[in-house]
Amino acid sequence: MGAQKSIHAGKAKIDLNVDFTHKLCAALMLTPFRNSGGPLSLVIGSLCIKHPNLFGRGEKLDVLWDKGLYDSNILIAYRKPRPEWLAQQSFVVQHSISPEIGIHGPPVDNFSRSGSGGVNLCRFSAGIDLNEPASSHWSSKTSIKFEHVRPINDDGRSINRDLDGFPVTCSGSYYDSMVVLKQESQFAKANDHSFNRLSIQIEQGIPVLSKWLIFNRFKFVVSKGVRLGPAFLLTSLTGGSIVGDIAPYQAFAIGGLGSVRGYGEGAVGSGRSCLVANNELTFPLNKMLEGAIFLDCGTDLGSGRHVPGNPALRHGKPGNGLGYGYGFRFKSQFGHFQVDYAINAFQQKTVYFGFSNLAS
Repeated sequence: MGAQKSIHAGKAKIDLNVDFTHKLCAALMLTPFRNSGGPLSLVIGSLCIKHPNLFGRGEKLDVLWDKGLYDSNILIAYRKPRPEWLAQQSFVVQHSISPEIGIHGPPVDNFSRSGSGGVNLCRFSAGIDLNEPASSHWSSKTSIKFEHVRPINDDGRSINRDLDGFPVTCSGSYYDSMVVLKQESQFAKANDHSFNRLSIQIEQGIPVLSKWLIFNRFKFVVSKGVRLGPAFLLTSLTGGSIVGDIAPYQAFAIGGLGSVRGYGEGAVGSGRSCLVANNELTFPLNKMLEGAIFLDCGTDLGSGRHVPGNPALRHGKPGNGLGYGYGFRFKSQFGHFQVDYAINAFQQKTVYFGFSNLAS
C-alpha cells in the first residue's frame, strides 16, 4: 500500500515514505473523526531530509515531515559541531496538528475506543536542546522552548471551548503561550540476564509575561527486565504529577496502547496525576515467533476532578482500569510485527497491530 525511496542530492540524503491507505481504511471500515477533504486526506507518509555538512563546517540540518490520517508534524533541527566534552547544541523549530482524543474524546464500546471530542491542538514551538555528554550509565538533556498552543475544531477554526461549553485553554482565550524549561535524565544498565532503566522528566513553565502559564510537571518511568530461563519478564511503572496553571490538554491521559491495553486512548481517565503499571512475559515459540501474556493497570489517583472543566467526569471515565491478554511477536529481517489481544475490566475485547524496525 505504499512506497519508500532514498535519494542522494550531493551530500544531502532524502528519505521518502508514502503510504496510500484509502482502500485499507475502507476495508477495515474505520470511521473518520472528521469529514475527509478529498482523496489526499487519506494518504499517510513521511519525508526526511538530512544534510551532514550544510555550510562546510560540519553543521547538520534535519527536516522531518510526518502526515497521518488526522495529524501532521514538521520538525526542523540545526546542529553546530562542538567538542565532545561540551553539551551538543541543537536549534529546533516544530509545528504539529493532532486530535486531542485522550482528554476530550468520549469513550465508546465499553471503553475500548475513544471517539472524537471535536478538539484538536495546533502547536508551534521553537527553542534550544542541549544534550550533555553521557557519563557512565547516565545521560541527560536540557531544553528551553517557547510554545504556542491553539485549539481548533474539526473544520480548522480556532476555539476556546469544547462541545459542552467548557474552556479548552488555561487563559480562556483562543490560545496559550508559555516558555518551558525541560530537564530529562536517563539511567540504563544491562547485562546478559537483566536490565534496569530509569527516566525522569521535569518541566517548568517560566512566567516571562503575566498571562503565560506557570506550572511544574514531573514524570518518571522505571523499567526492569529479567530473563527467566527461555522466557523474559518485563515490568514497568510510570507516574507523574503537575501543579500550577494547567490547561485540560496538559493532563495525563490514561488508557490505550503504551498505557493500559484494552481501553481507548485516555478512556481510563485523565488527571493531574497518574500511575500506570505494565507487566509482560514473552516466551519463544520458534526461532522467529514469540508468545506473550500481559497485565496492565492504571489510575488517575483521584485527580481527574482537579482538571479544569473535569472532562473525565463528564465523559464517565472510571479513573481506574485493568487490562490483560496475550499476543504474538514475529521477528524477521524485514521488520518486527506485533499483535495483542486485550480484554478490559468491562470484558470488551480489542486487537492491536504494530510494525517496527521496517527496512528502508
